[in-house]
Amino acid sequence: MSPLPSNVHVAQHPCLRAKVSQLRSQQTGARDAKRLIHEISTMLGYEALASSLEPTQQGTDQSPLGYEFPVDSISPSHVSLVPILRSGLSMVDALLSVLPDPVPVFHLGMYREKTTLQPVEYYNNLPYHSATTTSQQTTPSDIAILLDPIIATGATASAAIDTLKDWGVKRIVVCSVLASHEGLEKVSRVWSEGVQIWVGAVDPGTDAKGMIKPGLGDVGDRLFLTIGK
Repeated sequence: MSPLPSNVHVAQHPCLRAKVSQLRSQQTGARDAKRLIHEISTMLGYEALASSLEPTQQGTDQSPLGYEFPVDSISPSHVSLVPILRSGLSMVDALLSVLPDPVPVFHLGMYREKTTLQPVEYYNNLPYHSATTTSQQTTPSDIAILLDPIIATGATASAAIDTLKDWGVKRIVVCSVLASHEGLEKVSRVWSEGVQIWVGAVDPGTDAKGMIKPGLGDVGDRLFLTIGK
């Protein structure tokens, strides 16, 4: 395989890689798959956000012994999570647990058309800003963390990045459990200066149905027990 683009980062933690192998197994049921995705996403989140956020101080507080200490926070503070429905939901709690404070969670609903394998958007609850409002909740995030366990052909993630860019986000961090090499090359080119991609593992390519091989199967079907729908 050719080298990956510079804005693609593959996790190297041996425990994470072992958990990806466990997740691959056809013997892994829905409950264990959900647990493994949560654990992998947590580890991936620590790596991704260490490179995407900066520490900053916000005043002082007192310890239980009465000593003053500086309060550390993160910059930028205007961060949001954007899971791609359905399977992206499985990564939300993990990333929320990594961040020091609650953040907005917006949703993009997309599915692949079976014949063309192109993404079709069916849901979008991004709060597009109105000129009559000043709430930070309606303005684009400084960083949007896009969550999707699988990047196969890259078409869905690319479409989601275009949507977030149109919304007006300044930067996008993509977190994915597994990606194909070809999918990563496609996604990395959509907005190379504004997107950083973090993945747990990379497989060489996809089959005729657009599924990663050897892959993880259809993560949404595995999580929600809808195999054979």
